[in-house]
Amino acid sequence: MTVLALAHVTDDVNQSFIPALLPYLILERHLSHETAATLVFWQAVSSSVIQPAIGVVADRRSMPWLIAVGILLAGSGVALLGVLPTLPLLFLAALASGIGVATFHPEAARFANYVSGDKKASGMRWFTVGGNLGFALGPAFATAAISMWGMHGTLAASVPVTILGGIVFLEIPRLRTFVPAHVKRRTSAGHDDWLAFGKLSAFVILRSMAYIGSVSFVPLFLVEALHASPAVGDGVLMAFLLAGAAGTIAGGPIADRIGRKPVILCSTALTALLFGALVLIGPAGGIVVAVPWLLVTGFVFVAAQASFVVLGQEYLPNRVGLASGVTLGLAVSLGGAFTPVLGMIADRWGVGASIATVAALALGATLIALTLPRETRQQAKAAAAQAVA
Repeated sequence: MTVLALAHVTDDVNQSFIPALLPYLILERHLSHETAATLVFWQAVSSSVIQPAIGVVADRRSMPWLIAVGILLAGSGVALLGVLPTLPLLFLAALASGIGVATFHPEAARFANYVSGDKKASGMRWFTVGGNLGFALGPAFATAAISMWGMHGTLAASVPVTILGGIVFLEIPRLRTFVPAHVKRRTSAGHDDWLAFGKLSAFVILRSMAYIGSVSFVPLFLVEALHASPAVGDGVLMAFLLAGAAGTIAGGPIADRIGRKPVILCSTALTALLFGALVLIGPAGGIVVAVPWLLVTGFVFVAAQASFVVLGQEYLPNRVGLASGVTLGLAVSLGGAFTPVLGMIADRWGVGASIATVAALALGATLIALTLPRETRQQAKAAAAQAVA
């Protein structure tokens, strides 16, 4: 699990590295804002579309080497962005990085499920927190590398992926020992509940709209509504993301103790209340109240991440790779497609209205979570499937 979690950190650093790189590309390469943002689009779209397909292939044949290939490709694409001379090559590099991210996640999440043993959420929390940390550290890594070496500093992105890729290759024989017997024999692990998985996917999409929206607009809320400096806004955003990583660590064992669904419900319902209250009391309380409030919100918001990833894998026990590809990839990217709508809301009614919309999205996700099957029934199905296996 340590290897898989560190590989997740290394992989997801590259997802937030490109957005942090955009101001430098605009300045050095004289790109328009639209063209620069298209690089992020290419990475995100290639990753989201391919991840479910990679998951289907991985479910048919165990391929742990995809974990190493994925992180190597994700980091290599980012590394080349600062040195490639033409715009088409920049787009190809962003596309390659997205394909690498897509290649990594389904198989890595599948093996994280295997090595977690009986306490799936407790184990999966370490894998998911790796992604949280990687996403939070990406902008800092990009800024430090470019400050030291200029645009050629993007080549530094190749160093961590090379190290972790090599470690994963060395660990492949040991990873294969965790593959369950029913997977090796290609026998059924139980009933795939597609209806429940469809509801869970809808939940993840709405939750992702809220999460990506909060990441995008929390700094703007601090700057425009609370009159903080941009540096303070960026610092609070990193603290918000790190608080979410701490929430992931705490949420896993709780989910194993009281169930996945209760954790999901409490997390999203409290998030809706906290963001709604932030809009109401934020201007009056100022930055002194808003900062600790946002740290609590980040902690609560991400506490359910391991729970819904594991729940998706439990709903589709015969298609763990596909479930991971959807909950970690496709649904998240579809959630990000709502961000321009939040921008239009901010242009017309102010950034506070965008944060209020984030609260409404979290509330909608809570209502969908209420329709998920009862935890006891799902656990009984899983126990029966294990007995048959």
